Amino acid sequence: MEEAFNRLAEIVAHAAGRAWAFALCLVSVTLWAVTGPVFHFSETWQLIINTGTTIVTFLMVFLIQNTQNRDGAAIQAKLDELIRSGRAKNDFIGIDHLTESEVQEFRDKGAEAKAASGGLAARS
Repeated sequence: MEEAFNRLAEIVAHAAGRAWAFALCLVSVTLWAVTGPVFHFSETWQLIINTGTTIVTFLMVFLIQNTQNRDGAAIQAKLDELIRSGRAKNDFIGIDHLTESEVQEFRDKGAEAKAASGGLAARS
């Protein structure tokens, strides 16, 4: 089931970012707006667009989040491999699993190192 959901999420997220998907939504909203006078801008007429957009938004949140999570994990794995294969410090592998304050410590250390190396370069 997970594989099928991942595939569906990928297909829908890809399709949602296409020009034809935007055009389809634009046409739908335009048709709805044009029918307003026909239905005397009734509550039912308003409910149709509200319900439709709410349902689509609700479902898309989960599908797009799934795609983003997988993309983020893949990028993190690639970065970890680059760190392992290069001359970078292995301390940074798994940093994405730390708390915000622990990540801030890494940032502070990086800023200190940058300032120190910048100070040495300025003296030369």
